[in-house]
Amino acid sequence: MKALLQRVSEARVEVDGAIIGAVGRGLVILFCAEPEDQESDADALARKIAKLRIFPDEADKMNRSLLDVGGGALAVSQFTLAADLSRGNRPGFSGAAPPELGESLYRHFCERLAGLGITVETGRFGAEMAVHLVNDGPVTIWMDSHAKSG
Repeated sequence: MKALLQRVSEARVEVDGAIIGAVGRGLVILFCAEPEDQESDADALARKIAKLRIFPDEADKMNRSLLDVGGGALAVSQFTLAADLSRGNRPGFSGAAPPELGESLYRHFCERLAGLGITVETGRFGAEMAVHLVNDGPVTIWMDSHAKSG
């Protein structure tokens, strides 16, 4: 399971010109499930993200979590995070979970994050979306549940 986090001062996602999700201060989470992923991976990722200390405290040190600052999360499914670039210039996406599994794990991840007390807005799985955001910092964090550091 992969996620790309961007700390934002505001963000929104649109489908066909209509805003379907928006947050103020918080995170944009680009989420990608892989074939071997399970709900337990989504649970662990949600817990880690909710507690990740990447928001500034009064001394401007990154000591506060999304929970601490009462921030929201805009979670967007993003199968392209599984891109394989090893065979030339056209990426392959066979490393992404099949759509049924990907959507199920995406929904589970969002529900788990909400269950931890985070306000969660979402994109639309499988849709062509326009994501607008103001990256705060900028702070961008890569997470991989299969890597030792993720």
